[in-house]
Amino acid sequence: MTLPIRRTLANPVVLLFLSAVSSSSLPPEDGIRVVSAEKQIHLTGPIARVILTLEVENAAATTDASRVLLAFTPREVEHLAFVGATRVEGKHRKKAHEPLRVEPSDLPATPNGARLFSALLSTHLKPGEATTLEVLYVLTHVVDPYPAGVVSQSESQLVYYHDSAVLLTPYHVLEQVTYIKMPSNRIECSTTVDPTSRAGAEIKYGTYYNRMPITYLPISVRYEVGPFAVVEKLEREVDIPRQGHIKVTDQYKMRHDGAWYKRIFSRPECPRIWPFANTLSSSIKDRLYFTLLQGPRYGWHCTPSFIAGYGLPLEDFLFESVDGRRYINLTFGIPQLDTVVDDFATTVILPEGSKNPQAVVHFPTKID
Repeated sequence: MTLPIRRTLANPVVLLFLSAVSSSSLPPEDGIRVVSAEKQIHLTGPIARVILTLEVENAAATTDASRVLLAFTPREVEHLAFVGATRVEGKHRKKAHEPLRVEPSDLPATPNGARLFSALLSTHLKPGEATTLEVLYVLTHVVDPYPAGVVSQSESQLVYYHDSAVLLTPYHVLEQVTYIKMPSNRIECSTTVDPTSRAGAEIKYGTYYNRMPITYLPISVRYEVGPFAVVEKLEREVDIPRQGHIKVTDQYKMRHDGAWYKRIFSRPECPRIWPFANTLSSSIKDRLYFTLLQGPRYGWHCTPSFIAGYGLPLEDFLFESVDGRRYINLTFGIPQLDTVVDDFATTVILPEGSKNPQAVVHFPTKID
């Protein structure tokens, strides 16, 4: 099988960009160095969940550190769906996790357009002190089907994922390792960067030592993944009554987002059970599973859209605050597991006589 040259990296290149983000160009408070870094990449359908565990130390002589910078490539910024960080203190059962605010940095972009974000420390890191950060970021639409088209519904779907074997960061890294976890054991090919090892569906890159700031070591993996759906548009209507049940109506427009089907799509040829899970609230301890007898196979496109409706107990979601106002706690999520939503709109219908409604949302959105 012949692979495209741009996808294969038999001779990986280490890109070192030091001029724009050298230690002298960072603010004096950013005397941070990464003592150890672990990067875990979990691949599911078109989604990549990346977990960073960073032990950082303030190596500055006299200045406290108020933030830790995180670096992302231009492609990661384009496909970034979520980024969050927590500060971990203590060990074992006495561990405490403090959520940190993460925001785009006001520092100029690094070479090749890499973007910096700041994880803000509520308690500054004094000179010589160290702490541990756990960072989670989620990327969508980051796999490329290869081959791009199939001729049979029975064909396996193979995709490429691209990343770096080492952590992209503006800091000096003393020790680091990267793990990539695929959804299946069938891995067609992967970039080898010494040391590299594989165990089942997981590839380990590292351990690497003494890496300079803004080092990028490109790698690619090609593996098998099942067909996956993407929600092109979801319109949700939440009707809140004075008593009874909250009525939720979801209208979906969906498609298969992997390899395209070279023949005419035939629905009777590919019935599929598609798992759903009710994840609207953490207060629901028992997750409700049901099935829908249509699913994301090659060439599948849900046109026109379909509608799913369900009810929620009012007492589990509607509460009263100390000032007498009532509020409803809703999660901006969907029941489908591991599914990307490109366009999501929620309309809330309040009971008659409601006054001065206010939306509290903890992420960028448009509110009408």
